[in-house]
Amino acid sequence: MNGKSAFLCIAPLSAAAMLAGCGGDDSVNATPTHLSAATPAAMTQACDALAAKLSYANTSFTSVTTAAAGALKVAGKPIAEHCVIDGKMNERVSAVDGQTYAIGFEMRLPKAWNGRFFYQANGGLDGNVMTATGEIGGGGPLTDALNMGFAVISSDSGHSAAQNPLFGLDPQARLDYGYGAVDALTPMAKQVIRLAYGKMPDRSYFGGCSNGGRHAMVTAVRNAGDYDGIIAGDPGFHLPKAAIGEMYGAQQFAKIASATGANGLPDIRSGFTDTERRLVGAAILDKCDALDGVADGMVQDVAACQAHFSVETDIPTCANGTRTGACLTTAQKSALENVFAGARNSAGTALYASFPYDPGIAAGGWAAWKQSNSVTLDPAAMAFTFTTPPKTAATLANLAGFALGFDMDNDAPAIFATNGVYTQSAWSFMTPPDETNLSALKSRGAKLLVYHGTGDPVFSYNDTSDWYGRLAQANGGDASDFARLYPVPGMNHCSGGPAADQFDMLTPLVAWVEQGQAPTAIVATARDTTNAVPNADVPTSWGAGRTRPLCPYPQVARYNGSGDVNSAASFSCR
Repeated sequence: MNGKSAFLCIAPLSAAAMLAGCGGDDSVNATPTHLSAATPAAMTQACDALAAKLSYANTSFTSVTTAAAGALKVAGKPIAEHCVIDGKMNERVSAVDGQTYAIGFEMRLPKAWNGRFFYQANGGLDGNVMTATGEIGGGGPLTDALNMGFAVISSDSGHSAAQNPLFGLDPQARLDYGYGAVDALTPMAKQVIRLAYGKMPDRSYFGGCSNGGRHAMVTAVRNAGDYDGIIAGDPGFHLPKAAIGEMYGAQQFAKIASATGANGLPDIRSGFTDTERRLVGAAILDKCDALDGVADGMVQDVAACQAHFSVETDIPTCANGTRTGACLTTAQKSALENVFAGARNSAGTALYASFPYDPGIAAGGWAAWKQSNSVTLDPAAMAFTFTTPPKTAATLANLAGFALGFDMDNDAPAIFATNGVYTQSAWSFMTPPDETNLSALKSRGAKLLVYHGTGDPVFSYNDTSDWYGRLAQANGGDASDFARLYPVPGMNHCSGGPAADQFDMLTPLVAWVEQGQAPTAIVATARDTTNAVPNADVPTSWGAGRTRPLCPYPQVARYNGSGDVNSAASFSCR
């Protein structure tokens, strides 16, 4: 990608998705092979009539209802009338744990259909059939795929919320969580669409963030023939390693804890408080804010910031080790540097990626992952789903103890282990096979958009940018004709943080897939108090309606030297 480009001048499906402006090098905006556009169709039958037609192997359609216009809203706006289909696939009783498993799903089919299908990949440990609306990226979305006319499916990935996290005891439930549910649901959903509208979807899209972003990255390899456009947000595509990284971070904070919790274990929040986090965030801003050409409370040039900021020299050291909130002790600095350097074993071998220093550390979402989920959610996933053989259910009673006692030398390799019952390792079923080989997706004209918050505390932005660099190398030095990465400066995990985190990735993806209009800058909005869906992490000093261009990696949004600093039009990607 060429550093001279600014914004692509196109006729977008949603004017808010792209900045209306032209400029740059035609080499970046070269039109690649694209697929034909989807053709809209109307559902002429009632939802009740559709219910009588539904049939698919090993599938129970348990409910078909009509959602009236306005029954569902997005950002306060009514969504048009649509059919809601609930069901389950491949119901079975496990021979391992005796539990009854099935792949639960919900489909929402608009009466006025745009000819497209959207698979909504959900986050966390799954287990819940989230409302099938189709997230378009970022935080506080102002629209969604359903509202745009897509037929949407959502799934629990093969287990219920009540079975979390112990579903990992069942070998097939592990595989369904990793990739099996997508394999099973995709052809079924397309057949339902055919019965509803009289034709298969013309174009199919897939999107999600976090574990949903992992699903997206896996799908880009495993299901490249099924989807024409894929959105992967803050992807945990190395999730077993990321879980190790979370527990490693918890162990670093435990070393500096100043208090003990009710469980008798170190209170890892006490070693690095909210005040101290904000101190670090302010120091990062002080050193890096102006690197993009203007001091505006945001760090756009995250890569340059890593060379400019130092925990050792840019944060005061507490005299005599006395913590005041305006300094860090030597031990705190060491712990923080270890956390950002990434998990390592005793030999110094990296077990997960490093993290970039970013002002997003000041936000509550950073602490929620590093100092809470790291001793609850992550050890649960590691103990029962990513470890072979899994731990016993008794481990649930002391997940924090499991996390703080996790041995980076002896326990970490279990993510690669198999046995006679668990024949696929966690690394195998959770990650994309041959992750830089997207030749199947590329050759058929499909596209991949990846976005990642640089302040993400759980899935490393550095891990994603490293992958993208290797993807480029595997494609002659440039993968931008079919895959693009968009860093979101300051954004925490999928949303939040001091960031412009409200954006639409789906509209530019459709334009790229179906019109050959490759995206450059995608405009994002900071959700201040005047926004329909405010973000409490946005500083009041930014004022109202701040926008910024999200730039395709490795370009950076740089101030043009004049113009309103709150307007994306005053910045260029270069």
